[in-house]
Amino acid sequence: MSTFRSLGILNYRIWFFGALVSNIGTWMQRTAQDWLVFDHLTDHDAGAMGITLALQLGPQLFLAPWAGLLADRYSRRNLIFLTVSAMGLLSAGLGLLVLAGAAELWHVYIFALLLGIVSALDAPVRQTFVSELVKDDYLSNAVALNSASFNVARMIGPAVSGVLTVVVGPGWVFLINTLSFAGMVWALILIPVSSLRSQPRAAAGKGRIREGLRYVRNRPDIQVVMAAIFIVGTFGLNFPLFIAAMVGTQFGMDAGAFGLLNSVMAVGSVTGALLSARRGRPRLRLIFLAAGGFGVASALAALAPNAVLFGMALVPCGLFALTVITSANGYVQSTTEPVMRGRVMSLYMAIFMGGTPIGAPLVGWVANAGGPRWAVGVAAVSGVSAAVVGLIWIIRAKQLRLRFDRRARGMRYFRVESLLARNPEEEDDDDGSRRVT
Repeated sequence: MSTFRSLGILNYRIWFFGALVSNIGTWMQRTAQDWLVFDHLTDHDAGAMGITLALQLGPQLFLAPWAGLLADRYSRRNLIFLTVSAMGLLSAGLGLLVLAGAAELWHVYIFALLLGIVSALDAPVRQTFVSELVKDDYLSNAVALNSASFNVARMIGPAVSGVLTVVVGPGWVFLINTLSFAGMVWALILIPVSSLRSQPRAAAGKGRIREGLRYVRNRPDIQVVMAAIFIVGTFGLNFPLFIAAMVGTQFGMDAGAFGLLNSVMAVGSVTGALLSARRGRPRLRLIFLAAGGFGVASALAALAPNAVLFGMALVPCGLFALTVITSANGYVQSTTEPVMRGRVMSLYMAIFMGGTPIGAPLVGWVANAGGPRWAVGVAAVSGVSAAVVGLIWIIRAKQLRLRFDRRARGMRYFRVESLLARNPEEEDDDDGSRRVT
């Protein structure tokens, strides 16, 4: 099975490279904005960074239902045009304000909130637009390659941004990001509307948002995935904050080291995304195992005695984190009915990103009160907790049991097997367990 098979489709290939350019710019801005708050506008205040992250990601909680309905009812291509243009204007506005020397912390808070509102509308649309570019058999692969693109950008963007922030300042980085949005706009122009796969649209009328909530309520497998994603996303994936605190406070280093360590973590992230692309359809057990691996890797990062070992620990952190994210995203998208996909993915993104207003300030407070290592320890606990939640659900759903086999020897006396009854909505995995589709 080819890892890059979706790139054989012209429309997806255009989208992939346009998104890559845009994502590089986005990561450049994120890194510059974090350092602007942490080092320029405050005296290494991790709590202020947490507030910025909360404002930027918080609107997901409130706008997700309407964003998902927009994605299911209207042209996703046109909606992306609007959101990308708005994000470009916001980036330009903040850049000019910084270059003018007039930027204050509350200005960054306002721009972070506005960007969060636009991003909340953009996220489910962009996630589900992939289904118009590739056929259903390629959807999981395309989702995984999107994650790879995002994290290749995460390798390049922070490293470049770290250097540019030191040399020319964060204002110019914001303006460069404005130009990078042109990559996404150009990609959309090159994709003919007539070549997009037709997708069912949600009918007009009342109750469509409640319809999406009912769908998720009747899918316990999606519920447990969202529970695990909420735990990891809220308390575990605050690594811009963790890395800034470790670099600036624990190790006494500058913005260049901050960008470099973000890129080091992205090496593991890209590896995790590419491995997910190669696997084909995602499985529930992989999500929970990867969450546990993320917890262990984060614990190693928290205990690292120096920046080199900390950077080495960030690689498996990135690998396991992206395995969780990509597998969960692919599972939810590939097992959801197309007409419901926008609303379900908006709820997924709200749970994944919207928990940051809770987690980021809390983790920032932990970093300020107990030190950066304790903050990274919160990520370790989140990964292990998500794995435990998944394990409990599997046991309670009676999907697994431990069977005694007299014919085997040694540890093979005991065998784990599925207890789910066969029905037309289940599909056998390669190992004999079953997955609800």
